[in-house]
Amino acid sequence: MESEQVQFGVTLKQLRDLMDLKGAEAVEKIQEMGGIKALCSKLHTSPIEGLKDSPQEAERRREVFGSNVIPAKKPKSFLSLAWEAAQDFTLLILIVAAFTSLVLGFIVPEDEVAQKAKEGEEEHHGWIESLAIFISVIVVVLVTAFNDWSKERQFQGLQGRIKGEHKYSVLRGNEVIQIPVGDIVVGDVCQVKYGDLLPADGIIITGNDMKMDESSLTGESDHVKKGENTDPMLLSGTNVMEGSARMLVTAVGINSKAGIIFTLVGAAKQKKKEKKGKNDDASSSSSNFGGSTDESHDKKEKSVLQSKLTKLALNIGYFGTAIALLTVVILSTKYTINTYIIEEKQFQWSQLNEYINFIITGVTVLVVAVPEGLPLAVTLSLAYSVKKMMKDNNLVRHLDACETMGNATAICSDKTGTLTTNRMTVVQAYVCNKLATTCADFAHIPPEVEEKLIKSIAINSAYTSRVMPGEPGELPKQVGNKTECALLGYVTSLNKSYENVRSQCPEETFTHVYTFNSARKSMGTVIKSEEGGFNLFAKGASEIMLQKCSYIYGKDGQIEDLTKQKKKDIINKVIEPMACDGLRTICIAQRNFVFENRAKNDKKIDREPTWEEEDDIFCDFTCLGIVGIEDPVRPEVPDAIRLCQSAGITVRMVTGDNINTARSIATKCGILLPGDDFLVLEGKDFNSKIRDGGNSEQINPELFDKIWPRLRVLARSSPTDKYNLVKGIIDSKLNPNREVVAVTGDGTNDAPALKKADVGFAMGIAGTDVAKEASDIILTDDNFSSIVKAVLWGRNVYDSIAKFLQFQLTVNVVAVTAAVIGASILNDSPLKAVQMLWVNLIMDTLASLALATELPTPDLLLRKPYGRTKALVSRRMMKNIIGQAIYQLAVIFFLLFAGDKLLQIESGRDDSGPSQHMTVVFNTFVMMTLFNEINARKIHGQRNVFQGIFTNPIFYGIWIATFILQILIIEFGSAFFSTKDLTIEQWLWCLLFGIGTLIWGQIIISLPNRVVPEKLSLGKDDPSLQKLPVGKPSPGQLLWVRSRKRILSQIRVVNAFRATIDTNRLQLAAFKKIEAT
Repeated sequence: MESEQVQFGVTLKQLRDLMDLKGAEAVEKIQEMGGIKALCSKLHTSPIEGLKDSPQEAERRREVFGSNVIPAKKPKSFLSLAWEAAQDFTLLILIVAAFTSLVLGFIVPEDEVAQKAKEGEEEHHGWIESLAIFISVIVVVLVTAFNDWSKERQFQGLQGRIKGEHKYSVLRGNEVIQIPVGDIVVGDVCQVKYGDLLPADGIIITGNDMKMDESSLTGESDHVKKGENTDPMLLSGTNVMEGSARMLVTAVGINSKAGIIFTLVGAAKQKKKEKKGKNDDASSSSSNFGGSTDESHDKKEKSVLQSKLTKLALNIGYFGTAIALLTVVILSTKYTINTYIIEEKQFQWSQLNEYINFIITGVTVLVVAVPEGLPLAVTLSLAYSVKKMMKDNNLVRHLDACETMGNATAICSDKTGTLTTNRMTVVQAYVCNKLATTCADFAHIPPEVEEKLIKSIAINSAYTSRVMPGEPGELPKQVGNKTECALLGYVTSLNKSYENVRSQCPEETFTHVYTFNSARKSMGTVIKSEEGGFNLFAKGASEIMLQKCSYIYGKDGQIEDLTKQKKKDIINKVIEPMACDGLRTICIAQRNFVFENRAKNDKKIDREPTWEEEDDIFCDFTCLGIVGIEDPVRPEVPDAIRLCQSAGITVRMVTGDNINTARSIATKCGILLPGDDFLVLEGKDFNSKIRDGGNSEQINPELFDKIWPRLRVLARSSPTDKYNLVKGIIDSKLNPNREVVAVTGDGTNDAPALKKADVGFAMGIAGTDVAKEASDIILTDDNFSSIVKAVLWGRNVYDSIAKFLQFQLTVNVVAVTAAVIGASILNDSPLKAVQMLWVNLIMDTLASLALATELPTPDLLLRKPYGRTKALVSRRMMKNIIGQAIYQLAVIFFLLFAGDKLLQIESGRDDSGPSQHMTVVFNTFVMMTLFNEINARKIHGQRNVFQGIFTNPIFYGIWIATFILQILIIEFGSAFFSTKDLTIEQWLWCLLFGIGTLIWGQIIISLPNRVVPEKLSLGKDDPSLQKLPVGKPSPGQLLWVRSRKRILSQIRVVNAFRATIDTNRLQLAAFKKIEAT
């Protein structure tokens, strides 16, 4: 290895030591090594052409300096997942109780043998129920572990796919190409740009106006200026907040700064794990340098569904605990009175077994009352939807964003690329007092002005922006910034070559670069002029740049003063008409700094200006021209917006463009409709209307509430305006159900709004890595219509959970009520513990699988969103639950007390052993549960509950399998399930009562929802539950906090794949799609 490193002229240790330095110390050390060019030479690379594009060369460098990956931690084994599942508190109680019952069933004192001989058959089967409980617990544990294991494997596969799709720009063989981040090697020359998350450590070769956010490594939030002569060290995992650079990669993977930290954190976690003997859920996620830690997911309050589930969980938790205790108390009291007071028997050890059985029954009631399958249903529904959403161009980073999107009431969307095609073309140009609207007219420009215009466009654009020839019969390919590509296309339409200009003025000769940002609304590039002095080329928003111009080229290329009146005329007659046609207007300008005053528009200087004094530099420009760029509305967007509006979702456009351009595009999209009384505001007007006394005052919520309901377009907005709009709508209490807001963003400065939003959408193609880090979902095609698909899937998730709850709560009410009343009247629950565990298995695992995998239907977009405070279990659902519970309880108690006479069989009420009578009760209950599962498929009052049932093979497959298993249990499971085989007639009666649930369901639908009081609706989001109660929780809270924690632990399984996405180096298939355009 050492010999290999010597061949390179620098060792791995020397590079790591070098990257430990910063500032002047780093500059000095690089100079000692001969400078950056000498370092490139030692690494056998070129600062201009990069590495040779050779697989053998890349592999050699990996062997010497390492790969740009951090090995993922070994996933949990099936056995470890099974062990975790077995830690469930209620399962542990069942295990202990069943074991005690089993021991007592075998260890009987000799003086009791004679008495027990009379009950030989019952005693013979006494141990079987305990064994059956053991087997049931094992089944529950194995099913839970298998679900966790399969999901973890699924997400790890997805993680590998994401890693392969994330690419970065590097120079190889004098060509800028996109390669997977994992393929970057030491010696690569990377093109670093605004918004990037650095994938490796490196040193700046050339840089422009670089500012970095190094808070992920240092914790300091202040941006750090970087430059070749000030601080050239760039570290992996840090964000580029401004500027651009060409970087020499010096450390990758575990040798980079972020990699070293991740390795140390991983080692510390492992040491802590070994010390405590516990496994941290979060530690299972694979390390990935440059990304956020797991805590980043807690950037928002609980999602809408999580908040409602918490409320519902606490309510049912109290109910379940109380009923379980009541059951045990009733059974124990009745047995004690009958045995020791009425019958006056003496205590015997075998009688202790009865009390153990009562505890088992009580715990089983609790197991049934607490819907343990709810976490599984949530996770399955979310995971299933996430997988499907990827095909709809939605890459979900945070799992709960999927269901939150289904509750969205407002979408604040960008314009460029989201509502429009992001394929821009210059269609109008105003140069030398002449407006040209065709390519033929573009050519009539004085040669001197044309030369300056072409030079300004070619140089003052990122050199990564290019227009390349397309395939025969296709449009040219636009690579890079689309606005700059439009300008470069304009140069091409003049039959000139921008490449020639760039070859004469390479990037390394630039004196200074002012990168574009939202405050500046423009960008500029300074170069040395051939005659001596400096030329500053600038471009930006037309009305803003025009105010910074003092001169303009008039007719025949003559320089004229740009007076206030002329500026006003240009705005009224040129810029506004262009904007009203939906065109983006860009002003191109130039300013010359000369040592000898040769023209009135030149700035005479005695020495090189201080370029950081921007106010003195960015003024007195000479306007070269104004161009109008067309960015057509995506053809599918108007229909998508109409779907949103019909679904009760308000779409707002938030853009930095001219207000007239924004209004025109909004009208074409359907956001603004003729005759509607909606507001279209600029950022400055918006700020003045929502504050009491100017921009320095705090936002007044009352004033804000007067503006936002009617606001549809916010133009010339800053990232702060966007954040204030999002925060204000979320916090507003004007709507009783509260607003749920989704936001799109692509820039680094959009991150605060994306984080604040309930759901943040980042652009997969045009979005920066910083924006992707702040987002919840990434649109891989940057298309607004994909957001509508996210709404569809989100509503489907929400409805799937509601369907499961409607089904399960019905079974809960019936099973628990039957157990309590049965215990009060009889000496035992009509349903044995093992039978209730089987019903619980039907409810939990099988029903969650069946109901959580329903496909969405277009009808989902015909209803209004639920909002933040609407109950999860609505009045309609509660009507169905209560109605079905009444029917099923009536049937169960009818069969319990009159079924033996109806069927002319021996009564089983006074016999604890298996009987046909109690088997009919159990079988009828299961049949009613199965047929009610079909009813549960519809929760919005639809009469045809069979509609679409055959589109979901998982549902009908599980339903049929459950039915077959029930037949086997009844006919062959007598010993384990306390059943006796039934006759055909008895089976027909059971089926008849089961089918009756479908008929009864039609009657329930006919009843108005108002028959159920509003107070009975469950699962409203309570702001007080945004944080769980402080202090010692009650038993009910403990049970349900545990159940809710299972939901969160299921979601943390997703962190195994989310960690990679959180590194925000997700270009996805962006560059493929760029090529396709």
